[in-house]
Amino acid sequence: MGIFSRMTDIINSNLNSLLDSAEDPQKMIRLIIQEMEDTLVEVRSSSARVLADRKAAARRLEQVQAEADTWEAKAKLAISKGREDLARAALQEKHAILDELATVEAELKALDEHIAHLGEEVAQLQQKLSDAKARQKAMLMRSQTVESRIKVKRQMQREALDDAFTRFEHFERRMDNLESQLESMDIGRDVPPDLAAEIDALAEDERINDELQRLKTELGGGSEPQATPRSGQPE
Repeated sequence: MGIFSRMTDIINSNLNSLLDSAEDPQKMIRLIIQEMEDTLVEVRSSSARVLADRKAAARRLEQVQAEADTWEAKAKLAISKGREDLARAALQEKHAILDELATVEAELKALDEHIAHLGEEVAQLQQKLSDAKARQKAMLMRSQTVESRIKVKRQMQREALDDAFTRFEHFERRMDNLESQLESMDIGRDVPPDLAAEIDALAEDERINDELQRLKTELGGGSEPQATPRSGQPE
């Protein structure tokens, strides 16, 4: 399994768990970056082991090649000495070693391909990690900007609310003033009239009595009017 297949499984699993638990995006990004960094460390450790295996295979290839060359030299020496039987046996040993040599060469080739593949994936993972960190930084800046705007918006709304209450209090004060003016108009209406008002009323009553007596006199044939007795005076 490639490291990106493994990373996809890890990220998808974490995304599902984060979405289920309604985690915030910043925490999700931090977790993904942490997984990528851990995977990068693990892949580099694996690459180091593969490189060590390649070095061991390369040494084994040299040893096997040296053994094959040695048996070929022995076969030549046997032929030069007229010992074809020994030369045949030496060539048989060489061929057995050549089979092992082919196996080691195939192993070395596979290791080279594995190392090249790991190198490509490490480079891609490193690039994706850099992109993720850049996006994390951008997201953090956006989050800070949004939080600042929300704070300003709330402050403006609070100030608007305070202004509304101020205007409401001003309206209440105006109503209090109007009610006070209305109440002031009724002050003194239920208070008994003062002395001057009582005297004026008596004078008005006297005038009405005199006018009434005059009319009675005219209707009665011209007799002199008699003074109307006043209260407190003898007739």
